[in-house]
Amino acid sequence: MTISSLSLMTPPQNHCNNMESFKQLHAHFFKLGLPNSHFTHQIIIWNTIIRAYSLHSSPSTAIHFYNFMLLSAVQPNSYTFPPLFKSSARIPNLNQGKQIHGHVFKLGLSSDAFIHTSIIAFYAQIRELDHARLVFDKSPLRDAVSFTSLITGYMNVGRLEDARKLFDEMPVRDAVSWNCVISGYVRVKLFEEAIDLFHEMRRAGIRPDESTLVTVLSACAQSGDLTTGERIETWIVERNLSSNVRLVNALIDMYAKCNELDKARSLFDNMINKNIVTWNVMIGGYTHTHRYKESLELFRTMLQSNYEANEVTFLSVLPACAHMGALDIGKWIHAYIGKNFPEASNTSTSLFTSLIDMYAKCGDIEAAETVFESVTHKSLASWNAMISGLAMHRRAHDAVKLFKNMVDEGFTPDDITFVGVLSACSHAGLVNQGQQHFRSMIHDYNISPKLQHFGCLIDLLARAGLFKEAMNVIKNMDVNPDGAIWGSLLGACTLYKNVQLGEYFATKVLELEPENSGAYTLLSNLYAADGKWDDVARIRTKFKDNGSKRIPGCTSIEVDGTVHEFLASDKSHPMSDEIYAMLEEMNRRLDEFGHVSDKSLVLYDMEDEVKEGVLCQHSERLAIAFGLISTKPGATIRIMKNLRVCGNCHSATKLISKIFRREIIARDRNRFHHFKNGVCSCMDCW
Repeated sequence: MTISSLSLMTPPQNHCNNMESFKQLHAHFFKLGLPNSHFTHQIIIWNTIIRAYSLHSSPSTAIHFYNFMLLSAVQPNSYTFPPLFKSSARIPNLNQGKQIHGHVFKLGLSSDAFIHTSIIAFYAQIRELDHARLVFDKSPLRDAVSFTSLITGYMNVGRLEDARKLFDEMPVRDAVSWNCVISGYVRVKLFEEAIDLFHEMRRAGIRPDESTLVTVLSACAQSGDLTTGERIETWIVERNLSSNVRLVNALIDMYAKCNELDKARSLFDNMINKNIVTWNVMIGGYTHTHRYKESLELFRTMLQSNYEANEVTFLSVLPACAHMGALDIGKWIHAYIGKNFPEASNTSTSLFTSLIDMYAKCGDIEAAETVFESVTHKSLASWNAMISGLAMHRRAHDAVKLFKNMVDEGFTPDDITFVGVLSACSHAGLVNQGQQHFRSMIHDYNISPKLQHFGCLIDLLARAGLFKEAMNVIKNMDVNPDGAIWGSLLGACTLYKNVQLGEYFATKVLELEPENSGAYTLLSNLYAADGKWDDVARIRTKFKDNGSKRIPGCTSIEVDGTVHEFLASDKSHPMSDEIYAMLEEMNRRLDEFGHVSDKSLVLYDMEDEVKEGVLCQHSERLAIAFGLISTKPGATIRIMKNLRVCGNCHSATKLISKIFRREIIARDRNRFHHFKNGVCSCMDCW
C-alpha cells in the first residue's frame, strides 16, 4: 500500500468524513514509517495533521503531535502555529501556549501576520488581556483581525470601555469588528447601546451581515424596541432574505417578545423550512407573554408534525404546564427526558429545576421532592424551587429545614431563597421564625430587602393580628408599599373583623389601584360580616359607579392530557349537561350534610335564591363536578384558580372531599389547599 505525497498534501477532511476516518489515516502514516522517510521533511503533512486535530475534540493531541514533529527534527513554519495557539486556548495547561509563543519568538516568526493575530487571540481567550495588549502594542502588524481579537477579549471579561476605545481607534472597521462590539453589548445586556451602535454602523455605510441582524434582533427582543425590529424586517424583505431560517427565527422571537404575537405567528405559519429553533421561539413566545394555553397547543402540534423536542423546548413548555396545571403533559415530558436524555439529571440542572417547579405548581409536591433528590449536582435555583414549592403547599417546617440543609451544604442563599423561606413562614403563621430569617437575611447575608420580602413579613404579622408591628415595618421601609402589601393587610382585617383598619387599608389600595375589584369585594365582605348593610350598599354602588370590573374567576382542570377551563355559571363545555347534573348532586349532598352558604359574600344585589345559585356555580365548583364525572373513583382531583378561593367554596370543598372520598388539591392565587376527609391543609387561614 502506498500513499502519494499529493494525497498527503491534501487536507485529511477532504478524504475523511469523520474524525475516526482521519485517525485511521494517521495510523497508516505511522505504520508505513513515514516519519522516518523523506516525507518527514514535507512540512505540509505535519501542519495538515496538526490543523485537523485542532479542529476536532482533541486539542491536546495537536500539541503532542507538534512535540513529536520537533523530535523528528522537522522545522515548523508560519502555518504550523495558528492551529497550535487555537488548541492551546482549549486545554487546561496554559503554559503550553506560552511555551509555543516562546518557540515563535526564537524562530523569528513574530512578524508573521497570521501568527501575530493567533497569539493575541490565544491570550484573549485565556483572559490574559494584559499579555494580549502587550503583543498588540509591540507589533506594527495591526490589521482588522488583530484589533477584533483584542476587542473580543475585552468584551468577554467585561472591560467595555477598553473594548470601545480600541474599536473607535481602528483605522478600518469591517462588519466583523462591528459585530464583535454589538454582540458584546448584547452579552452584557446593554441592549440600547447595541442598537445605537447598529444604527451608527448603518450610517457608516457598512452592510450588516446575517450575524449582525440576528444579534440586533435579539437586542430588540430583549429591550422591546419594536421600531428597529420592524425596520430590520423591511430590510430583510427588500433584499429577498425572507427564506433565511436564522433571520426569520430571530424575527419571530423579536415580535413574540415585543408582544406582537399575531405578527410572530404569521411569520411562523408562512415559513416553509421550519426547524426546531423555529418551533422553540414560537412556543417560547407564547410562554413569555403568559399565553400558556397556546404554548401547550403549539407544542402538541409540533410533536404531531414529527419534530424532536430538545432541552430548549422543554424549558419553554414546562413553565406553561406549571401555570396551566397540566400535570399529565409535565409527566410525559419527564418520562421523555428520562428515556432520551438519561444523563440530564447530572448535566442539566436548569431542566430539572423546571421539573421541580412544574410538579410543585401542579400540586404534586411529592413528585417535586423525588425529582429534587434525583439531581446529583444541585444548583441554587434547584434549592430555591424546592423551598418555594414546599412553602406554597404550607409545609413550612420542611421548607425551613431544607433551607438549613442548603446552607450546611455550602450554598449561599440569595434574595429568591428568602422570598421562599419568608413565604413559608407567612403561610404557616411562624412569626418568630419569619422575623428571625428576615433579620438574618440583612445581617448575615448582606441582602437588602426588596418589596417581596417586606410583603411576606407584613403579611405574616398581619395574619397574626399584629397590625401595629406590621405598620412599623411599613414606616421603616426604604421603598413605598404597593397595592399587594396594603391588600394583604386588608385581607387580614377580614380575618379579625377589624372594620376601622380595613377601611383605612382599602383606601390605600384604591389610591394606588382605583380599579382593584378585590379591594371592593373584601371591604364589602368586611361590612357584611359586621352587619353594616348600608355600608355594603354604598360600596357596591361606588363599585358600579366607578365602572370597575371584576376579574372573572377561571378554574382549570386537566383530564387525560387536556386542560379544561371554566368560568362561573359556564355552560360552554361539551359535557355541560353532565356537569350540571353532577353539580345538582353535589349541592343535594351538601344540603344533607348541613352546609349553608353565606349569601352576604355575593357582591351584587339579588334575591337570596338567585344568590344561592350564583355561589353554587362558581368556576371551582364546575371544575370539581367535571373532575368527579371524568376521573376514576378515589382519584385525586387537581384544580387551578386564578383568584383567591372564596369562603363558601372553601367550606363546600372541604365537605365534598369527605362526601365523595376524594382528595382535592386546589391552587388559588396565593397558595395550595389540600382538601381531604373534610379538612383543608390551610387550617381555614388563607
